[in-house]
Amino acid sequence: MQEQLVQAYWQESEKELLKLLKTSEKGLAEEEADRRLRKFGKNEFVRNMRTPLALRFLLKFKNPLVLILLLASLISAFLGELSNFIIIAIIISVSVVIDVLQEGHAESAAAALQKKVSVTATVIRRKKKIEIPIAELVRGDIIALSAGDIIPADARVLEAQELMIDQSVLTGESYPQQKIAGAIRGTNIGYAERKNSLFMGTHVQSGSARAVIVKTGSDTELGSIADAVAIKRPETEFERGVRQFGYLLMKTTLVLVLFVFFINAFLHHSVLTSFLFALALAVGLTPELLPVIMTINLAKGALRMSKKHVIVKYLPAIVNFGSMNVCCMDKTGTLTENRIDLEIYEDAKGKESKQVLLFGYLNATFQSGLKSPMEEAILKHGEVSSTGYEKIQELPFDFFRRRLSVVVLHKGERIMITKGAPEEVLSICALSHAQKLAALDRFHALSSKGFRVLAVAYRTMPVREAYAEHDESRMTYFGLMAFYDPPKRSAKGVLKELLAQGVGIKILTGDGDLVTRHVCEELGLPVSGVVLGSAVDRMSDHVLGVAIEKTTIFARLNPIQKNRIILMLKQRKSVVGYLGDGINDAPSLKTADIGISVNNAVDIAKQSADVILLKKDLRVLLEGVREGRKTYGNIMKYLMMGTSSNFGNMVSMAGASLFLPFLPMLPIQILLNNLLYDFSELAVPSDTVDEEYIRSPKKWDIGFMKKSMIAFGPISSLIDVCTFGVLLKIFHANAALFQTGWFVESLLTQSIIIFSIRTHAVPFFKSASSKLLAGTSLGIACAAIIIPYTPIAHVFGFVPLPGLFMVWLVGLLISYVVLVEIAKKILYRKSDVY
Repeated sequence: MQEQLVQAYWQESEKELLKLLKTSEKGLAEEEADRRLRKFGKNEFVRNMRTPLALRFLLKFKNPLVLILLLASLISAFLGELSNFIIIAIIISVSVVIDVLQEGHAESAAAALQKKVSVTATVIRRKKKIEIPIAELVRGDIIALSAGDIIPADARVLEAQELMIDQSVLTGESYPQQKIAGAIRGTNIGYAERKNSLFMGTHVQSGSARAVIVKTGSDTELGSIADAVAIKRPETEFERGVRQFGYLLMKTTLVLVLFVFFINAFLHHSVLTSFLFALALAVGLTPELLPVIMTINLAKGALRMSKKHVIVKYLPAIVNFGSMNVCCMDKTGTLTENRIDLEIYEDAKGKESKQVLLFGYLNATFQSGLKSPMEEAILKHGEVSSTGYEKIQELPFDFFRRRLSVVVLHKGERIMITKGAPEEVLSICALSHAQKLAALDRFHALSSKGFRVLAVAYRTMPVREAYAEHDESRMTYFGLMAFYDPPKRSAKGVLKELLAQGVGIKILTGDGDLVTRHVCEELGLPVSGVVLGSAVDRMSDHVLGVAIEKTTIFARLNPIQKNRIILMLKQRKSVVGYLGDGINDAPSLKTADIGISVNNAVDIAKQSADVILLKKDLRVLLEGVREGRKTYGNIMKYLMMGTSSNFGNMVSMAGASLFLPFLPMLPIQILLNNLLYDFSELAVPSDTVDEEYIRSPKKWDIGFMKKSMIAFGPISSLIDVCTFGVLLKIFHANAALFQTGWFVESLLTQSIIIFSIRTHAVPFFKSASSKLLAGTSLGIACAAIIIPYTPIAHVFGFVPLPGLFMVWLVGLLISYVVLVEIAKKILYRKSDVY
């Protein structure tokens, strides 16, 4: 019977359903809820479980380069080259362990941050309403729902008041559906027909309800089709660019390695030696640490942002934060204090009217949806009361009608009271043209002074079973209510800073244009144009795209219009952020390159956002932008390191192998070089970023990366050639001395290049690196010099270097730094990077 219930719970009566679930309208006891949680597990999808440490370690060996190196080590062992086998195995193991530990630490940090963003459900336990994490809900729990709530699990409605549910996540249908209590017959019926059922992942558009949970986690409708309906987040421009650049490097590496292998095997060395050399060269050329460096960078960026009250839900969004050059936002609570007071309530003749206040109060009291700040302000007026009035029905607010009506019974008479946007309310009132113009003039006068205005109308209604939207007609205009939300003075300086740092501001609001313009002007935000939602609908995409470029304020917008504006901005190559916290903001939060919400937003807004601000303050937003640019900058440093000294050294090595009678560097020496170099690179995410770099948005530019390869790679190769000349012509080096000398030189150039490319300024003097980066880089440089003099030197084929060579080496390194600085100045002068 229990299994049948799970499959057709909508057919049972409320009483029978509660009995089968072994629960009641009082809710479960805590002890019983804990028992069910232990037995059935958390209310989440199994596919979101974290990969075990051992499996993550093994998965690292899926890397093609690691597999090839393992194969090479096994071949060495089979042919009796045990020292090669042991050294390669150790180097691979150390590299993989570092990779796993760093990645695990980064993931743990990111997961800990996400826990700070609370999405909870209101559950009834032993008659008491409490808030618990959604993951802790169990079958049989009684939940309370209101507008803006996400449906946390599959549930059956027990009672509902004007409950409208957005089921688009399951059905694709954007228009909300009304839900009711009561049994529905039929076994094979779809989502739309189950009027008494609520589904995980959908959300409450308006109204309220109590419901009993019937399925959780993977057992829900969403869970059963999770793989089919789960939409993978699209790649960001940066992710796509890095991936394409990685492919470019891999292709270059493949061509170079195959060329070196065949030439060496044909001209000089055995097939095995040439094979091992080519493989080691591939490892040296490939940016195998890129995924780890990116993850660490993003995680560290998220940690820094959390200290500034910004929680990142989706790590790659950090880079979008830094790239953002347009931020769209509403004005309420962002540009204003969100401290709304009702200051004026007057009748159609402009006189203060307690009756208008009463009707506004009744409308706000009896509506069952999420109460707006203006409704909260109305309800603070205790001088009026709903005593003697009984609610008959409600026509909920929506963002297209932009009004809300309630039908009340008073002394045997039914009255429809409507409250909403002035233009919309006036459109349903029986007014002469002159009366309508007079009312509009009053609204505009108040709006231009910064007031937000609602109109109030009423109509006596005949007795009937139900009322509909078409009954909102031939109404009597009663008066208006004006609210004041003072501009947020702290936003004035931040807006100026955002504009100065290349972030354009677009105000997308449902409020009127006059009040929005007033607030913007009070805060010193330049207003270059105003477009109303009605005009947006009349514009073609091309016309709207042109208008967007020169317009600051878009007013009287519905959610579809907001979303369209964001899409147009993206099509015009802007990186768009959207700051919102309401039900109507969810589509735009998903569409924007970076969706930004606040921790006290409705659940659906927090769920849709990439980033959560713990304070609704533009200063917090500005700090997030700056941290995003720092994170981007440190990722770019790693990429430029890989395309400068490292790439140049490997090209030199490939070229030298064609002319020398011996390998320019042994395979195990290349692998050791790569391991030490990788270790120093792990400190890049900790580095500081120049203030000059942070002043403008950063977008991925593969052209700049190619230019940096052309600028720095040949310099590295030139210094290598000079080193070859010194070793061969002055010191008459044999194979061991040549390999040792070049090992030291190549590792030193790779270690010091970071200090030049990490900044636009003169390194060391005008821009200091982080202590960790300086310590690891200089530590690796010292290790390169010391290793040839240690007892393990012979294991790698090293020999002590002559003291005079070190003098030559100092001169070469100074020349290298000077040439890199010259190339850097030319590169940055021709590129729009700073």
